[in-house]
Amino acid sequence: MIDYKKIITIEAGKRGGKPCIRGLRITVYDVFAWLASGMTIEKILYDFPELVLNDILACFAYAADMEKNIAYAF
Repeated sequence: MIDYKKIITIEAGKRGGKPCIRGLRITVYDVFAWLASGMTIEKILYDFPELVLNDILACFAYAADMEKNIAYAF
């Protein structure tokens, strides 16, 4: 599994403290919203050349870890 902690960053003054990719203004939410709207990973990478495949995979790893933590909280 990708170590998302080296890719996903959280800064209080950037995008309201939401998790972003490598300090960019692109959030994990943005990536999932694009995917949910029907964009492919290839299209995202084409439209946002500052992103690489590992950035997208880090979003999945981050979301999986957050889900795991929520599931164990109950």
